Amino acid sequence: MTSQRWQPIEDLPESWRELASTELASLASIWTEQADRMRQSDALKQFNERLRREWAIETGIIENLYTIDRGITLLLIEKGIEASLIPHGATDKPVELVIPILKDQEEALEGLFGFVAHRRALSTSYLKQLHQVFTRHQETVAAVNGMGRSTEVPLLRGEWKKWPNNPLRPDGTIYEYCPPEHVAAEMDRLMEMHARHMGESIPPEVEAAWLHHRFTQIHPFQDGNGRIARALASLIFLRAGWFPLVVHRDMREEYIRALEVGDQGDLRPLTTLFTRIQKKAFLTAFSISENVLRDQEPFRQVITAAADRLRARAQMRIQERQKVFDVSRHLEEAAQTRLKEIANALSSELRQINFQYSATADRSAPDSDHWFKKQIVDIARQLDYYADTRSYRAWVRLKIREERQAELVLSFHSLGVEFLGIMVVSAFIEYRDRNEDGESTLEGPYPLHKDVFQFSYNEHEDSVTKRFQQWLNDVLLVGLDQWRRQL
Repeated sequence: MTSQRWQPIEDLPESWRELASTELASLASIWTEQADRMRQSDALKQFNERLRREWAIETGIIENLYTIDRGITLLLIEKGIEASLIPHGATDKPVELVIPILKDQEEALEGLFGFVAHRRALSTSYLKQLHQVFTRHQETVAAVNGMGRSTEVPLLRGEWKKWPNNPLRPDGTIYEYCPPEHVAAEMDRLMEMHARHMGESIPPEVEAAWLHHRFTQIHPFQDGNGRIARALASLIFLRAGWFPLVVHRDMREEYIRALEVGDQGDLRPLTTLFTRIQKKAFLTAFSISENVLRDQEPFRQVITAAADRLRARAQMRIQERQKVFDVSRHLEEAAQTRLKEIANALSSELRQINFQYSATADRSAPDSDHWFKKQIVDIARQLDYYADTRSYRAWVRLKIREERQAELVLSFHSLGVEFLGIMVVSAFIEYRDRNEDGESTLEGPYPLHKDVFQFSYNEHEDSVTKRFQQWLNDVLLVGLDQWRRQL
């Protein structure tokens, strides 16, 4: 029984503009400025090296080629892919088998950087070369013979598949990829459509999702198609001056679901996932770039850079970027209004149970001390970015008092070691109680969203407000549900 029959690939939908991300475009333009500064040192090289190692490791884990413990993964990303760093039991396969695969995948990604630097046009011949690199240490692959039986066949490196490679799903159905006899023609069509897109200013996140999905539908090689597909998406982002697409092991289920929805003609989930991955890379880069730069400079340059930064702040030469503060204040007002509505509804219910129970909403005063600085730093560390509460700080809070006090907090602050006109809103909940000795205790903070809300000085306020309303609704639903569960 076949659950998904093969169909020839389709071009981008006419509504592709609706898939584009305005927030990603604004971050990209700011990153271009930062990347130019970083090219004057080794900072960008080091940052890319860490990303390459993470990509090389995670792309194989997604494929179930091997497993590597999370702690060892972090060590390999930081120190380099070396067998001596992997202790016994940290991976499900012998280290002497895993390391060559990791090295091959690292080399493949490095080749993408070279491909982009030489401005080569994507072709089927290049994809075959890429496949040879990925599968250099892979001898055989599972296949289905003409009798419909599973068998092991030699892996044809750099050649289109000779056997069907349709996977059997857990429910017993078969997912049908492009038949071997049609692969060459479909791949030629894919290259032709992509070449046309390159002249049509398709946003990188849209083209990456489309190219990745359509390549996956064809599944032209006997094995290694997922790794090639993620390499293709990474190639699109690298051409734009962005980052390799690191699909982390924790994203595997979401990633597969997004591809399945794409089979039904909707690329939005896959584009959204790719957008979120790139956004996280941008925010992380903005948070660490200045630190890496500082590590590379002599002491005199460090002192000069510090003086320049203080002088720049004093002279307010970042006036244009500070327009984002006005947008933030408007969002804070909208958030406070929404939280007051919820507080009034909650209070009405709570006081019927106990007249001492209540819910209130409040907001920080302009330029006030930041009460939640430690919590904000904790959440930023969990979400892997640098929270700057010096350039801007504000919070909006929903406080719920019953047997103990719950506080749902939205923190508005800038991002990065240096103010670049990028603001974020983090959301967390914490609980205050008193122990038997009457001392105040604190539980939390717990993040209420896997992503911060981000907006930049070069975005249109209407677009920011619309995105914020959806994000705020998600946060409030999660926050109130978490409060309910702890009662």
